[in-house]
Amino acid sequence: MDAPVWIGLENYRRMFRSDPLFYQSLKATGLYVMMSLPIIIVFGVLLSLLLNMKIKGMNFYRTLFYIPAVISGVSIAMLWTWLLQPDVGIVNTILALAGIEGPKWFWDPKWALPSVASMSLWKVGGSAVIYLAGLQNIPPQLYEAARIDGAGKLRIFFRVTLPLLTPTLFFQLIIQMIEAFKVFTEAYVITKGGPLKATYFYLLYFYEEGFQHFNTGYASALILFLVLIIMAMTILVNYTSNRWVYYEGEDKG
Repeated sequence: MDAPVWIGLENYRRMFRSDPLFYQSLKATGLYVMMSLPIIIVFGVLLSLLLNMKIKGMNFYRTLFYIPAVISGVSIAMLWTWLLQPDVGIVNTILALAGIEGPKWFWDPKWALPSVASMSLWKVGGSAVIYLAGLQNIPPQLYEAARIDGAGKLRIFFRVTLPLLTPTLFFQLIIQMIEAFKVFTEAYVITKGGPLKATYFYLLYFYEEGFQHFNTGYASALILFLVLIIMAMTILVNYTSNRWVYYEGEDKG
């Protein structure tokens, strides 16, 4: 084995100046983050509102929706491959019954990335449990006061529930954003980065460089840059939190 050779910043020069795969993987990952984050945050909040209802057997439903969060990512990927299979998949079969021709999903360059992003729905149960804890920390007397003032359900949600849920939203936004930047299993198991590099995510590129081509120096530079991106995004979210995160008893005006 050859001795290591010091090359200074050459890996970063290659990364920014002469590596189209770096930009492609960064683009695919960025688009995935923008697609998956709204899905998991919005549907997580909606599901938590349902799980917060006072109905018989609610503990069973809470457990049922949380189970997917502890299932292997490879198993989930195989399940979604079956669901979105173009010819015999359940989704396209249902669409065909309605007279709609379903897309090829993972096998279509236009649909591959949205298809992978849609798998975020599978993680909603785990997020909903966190939101549920936030909902149950909201003092019930605030709801009673709002009802006495004549507020309807929508007004109560936007004036009471949502503002007091923002600390939980802030926490979930950071955690889920970091998880989205780390997307790997879905592309590795289902698409292998294709078709036409549409799902060639950053960690998949890092894996190929470091563990298939054994370019460990370049792979280290790639992962360090990803860490810097995540740090920068986390600092940005934290910086803006003073404008939209509310705590009980805090006066923003």
